[in-house]
Amino acid sequence: MLTPPIPPKRPRIISLHGDTLTDDYFWMRERDNPDVIAHLEAENRYTEAMMAHTAALRERLYDEMRNRVKEDDESVAERYGAFEYYTRIQAGRQYPMVYRRTAGADDEELLLDINALAEGQTFTRIGLFLPAYDGRLLAYSVDVDGSETYTLHLKDLTTGALLDQPITNTYYGAAWSNDGQYLFYTTLDDAKRPYRVYRHAIGSDPADDVLVYEEPDPLFHLSLSLTRSRAYVLITSHSNTTSEVHAIPADAPMNAPRILLPRRHRIEYTAHHCGDHFYFLTNENALNFRVVRAPVADVRPELLEEVISHRADVMIDAIDLFADHLVAYERSNAQERVEIIDLRTGDAHVLSFPAPVYTLQSWDRDALWEPNLEFDTAVLRLHYMSLTQPRTIYDYEMPSRTLTLLKRDDVPGYDPSHYHSERLWATASDGVRVPISIVYRADVSRPAPLLLYGYGSYGATADPRFSIERISLLDRGVIFAIAHVRGGGELGRAWYEAGKMMHKRNTFTDFIACAEYLIAEGYTSPEQLAIMGRSAGGLLVGSVVTMRPDLIRCAVADVPFVDVVNTMLDPSIPLTAIEFEEWGNPAIAEQYAYMQSYSPYDNTTPRAYPAILATAGLHDPRVQYWEPAKWVAKLRDVKTNDARVLLKTDMTAGHAGPSGRYDRLRETVFEYAFLLDGLGIGSEP
Repeated sequence: MLTPPIPPKRPRIISLHGDTLTDDYFWMRERDNPDVIAHLEAENRYTEAMMAHTAALRERLYDEMRNRVKEDDESVAERYGAFEYYTRIQAGRQYPMVYRRTAGADDEELLLDINALAEGQTFTRIGLFLPAYDGRLLAYSVDVDGSETYTLHLKDLTTGALLDQPITNTYYGAAWSNDGQYLFYTTLDDAKRPYRVYRHAIGSDPADDVLVYEEPDPLFHLSLSLTRSRAYVLITSHSNTTSEVHAIPADAPMNAPRILLPRRHRIEYTAHHCGDHFYFLTNENALNFRVVRAPVADVRPELLEEVISHRADVMIDAIDLFADHLVAYERSNAQERVEIIDLRTGDAHVLSFPAPVYTLQSWDRDALWEPNLEFDTAVLRLHYMSLTQPRTIYDYEMPSRTLTLLKRDDVPGYDPSHYHSERLWATASDGVRVPISIVYRADVSRPAPLLLYGYGSYGATADPRFSIERISLLDRGVIFAIAHVRGGGELGRAWYEAGKMMHKRNTFTDFIACAEYLIAEGYTSPEQLAIMGRSAGGLLVGSVVTMRPDLIRCAVADVPFVDVVNTMLDPSIPLTAIEFEEWGNPAIAEQYAYMQSYSPYDNTTPRAYPAILATAGLHDPRVQYWEPAKWVAKLRDVKTNDARVLLKTDMTAGHAGPSGRYDRLRETVFEYAFLLDGLGIGSEP
């Protein structure tokens, strides 16, 4: 099948703010229309046919990547109560198994085999793994289609039996009462917004669960957690600019939620507990956030006491509270660090590393549970990695300030001395300096093929993480770089604010400035430049492709948010209303005009384009599959050159792609093969 599918045009015409908007492919959003499914399947066949000549390259890449994976592996155990919890994965198996043992003992108990849950399924992802502190009960949730709508299960760990009926339509986050008799959880509305918190009594029918809290404002969604002190269940209601927290004593689960600090527009905070105080990380009078506290018995704004003051050059991303220590995860000059305060003495110190580019965090994004579960401890678990250094797990003894190495990921055949990373700075069109993290083989000759990655939204950071898959690019002479553009959080809250709403175009022009800098400095050339981004990063790729197609040889846009105006016009689409404070509301004329100026789908006009691979997930609730499908159809219709434009839709998954570890490798291999082929690089490293 070497002729691309040509979908019919069925124009939908609307008028808005004096403009006439014509969408020839609006019909593609009809998920249950057989014509839509047939078109997506035809696109997949066409993509596979156009990539058939890369079959040998793909197998070579897959073998390389799989050979770097330590197939039999075990995580570092995490203590919670009397038990230590850990995962183990075996060669040939897609998913881990979850075990526990009594702390300090050699006994072992299998709690959950995700491979068994995945039997007969094309997709399986765990959203929640939450044992009760006493270890008697376990709550876990499963998504089997990628829609991020989870079914919650309860298990008696003393007998191995499942309890009660499964609870459907749940989301991330849950909390046990301290007596283990009640579980709090969230459910979704029709727009996939977590908007209700229920209380389930163990041993009862879920149909009788009690509604504890409901958030009526469509701009807000709910999250749920238990404080590390296990004193309070926290219900956090938050939009993209405002938050409010209610607390329920974990020892008194029948109590009504108590509001802590009432919501005020554009005031954000998270709540934490230690001893006689609630601690708050807040942006009130603090662009880069500060830490304050108030007595548990009387949380009035006028009683707030400052613990960490605001600093113009330091952003506080998050905090953790332990019995005797406060830990702040910070960023300064685009570098991560950890500040630790002894709550008994007030003494503070900062932990950082000398490498030019690295990531230092408490969490592991692939883990099934939050790290640092214990409250009464002086040991902080940290994860360190860089573009050249595999993940390394440390325990940091806070009073003595000593690091203990627990585990460094074993990457067979990898020698970090063969690679070099550094921090560069490009200058944007308005004079702002934009950081770039870059890695390459030490023996690479420049200019060289270069893959430039970016994200730049929600204040999220594109941290310089290690990747076993990326080694296959580096060993073929490809330089990898991350453009830390405005809209992200690398340089504090002002960096984020300068790349959102009516400043969103800075994200795209910053990325272009980084590309131009790398070309001017001799790292690469337009004929050797590829770009990549995912989700909001896919919007970045799409916008750069429409603004400067001459600068790029090929591009990968994963689950890209490219149909900005049409999506934001429809609040029935999951997450749309919540996003009004990130992108704008097209019902407002000024905001509509600004979004229209950069929306890739609306700015796809006749011209020559680079080769493009767009991906989608049929069950994606965050970026609907039809956005990349419509964009690809329009690109093919108007482009004036013969560059390949391909669409690959995962018909069994959602926003994050495949769930199994080998399936994820196959997805990466396909994208890397597209890039290497587009850059004219052979199969041999």
